[in-house]
Amino acid sequence: MSLWIRVPMALALALSSSSQALPVCRATSTPQQVQVVELYTSEGCDSCPSADRWLSSLAQRSDVLAVAFHVDYWDRLGWVDRFASPLYTARQSRQVAGSGAGFAYTPQVLVNGRDWRGWPRLPGAAARALVNITVMRELDRTVHVSVRSEPGSPQDLALWWAQVEDGHVSQVLAGENKGAQLRHDRVVRQYGQTNAWRGQPGVVHEERVVLTHQGDSAHAAHFLVVVVDASTGAPLQATQLDC
Repeated sequence: MSLWIRVPMALALALSSSSQALPVCRATSTPQQVQVVELYTSEGCDSCPSADRWLSSLAQRSDVLAVAFHVDYWDRLGWVDRFASPLYTARQSRQVAGSGAGFAYTPQVLVNGRDWRGWPRLPGAAARALVNITVMRELDRTVHVSVRSEPGSPQDLALWWAQVEDGHVSQVLAGENKGAQLRHDRVVRQYGQTNAWRGQPGVVHEERVVLTHQGDSAHAAHFLVVVVDASTGAPLQATQLDC
């Protein structure tokens, strides 16, 4: 026997509205590990513009996640980089021990957490990813991150995230780059990291990020997530939202 139920119009509209309120932007990481390329740069450094241009050339590659951290220790030499932050300088300092560099410098490139002086080349093919990442953004400024450990992944995991923007242009009026017009892509505008958690194969860990940086339509924004081995800081997998 079939049972038919007439749904009132008001309830039908409510159900429709509820379905439309679900997350509208979603990204899932690939089976192969993405190469995470971090550039530490400054508008006050005359050897940095070539590295900035090279990083921009990586922005559209699906096998690379590119990100530019502007450090602030050049600001005292005559030009204050508007994208620089002591948070990014502190991040670079923390990376020294594990990167193999021995010291911080600009422009410095890290590939999957290791100092890489072979740019514009990049290292060879990536390995199978040891974690899977799903990122969903709701209609507001809340982003939900789900991380599933795969067999062989480290036991202790953590993640960092960044809101980055493309297409910024600066006319430098002082310092080593005086008179130059600099273009920047994948510039970090907001950054954060989580505490470590204990991962188990097949188990999903959830994080929630609230974005506070107010961008504008003139600069394309991307939300990046990088999951790392909590004991070494080495990236295990990364993905990004482009909406």
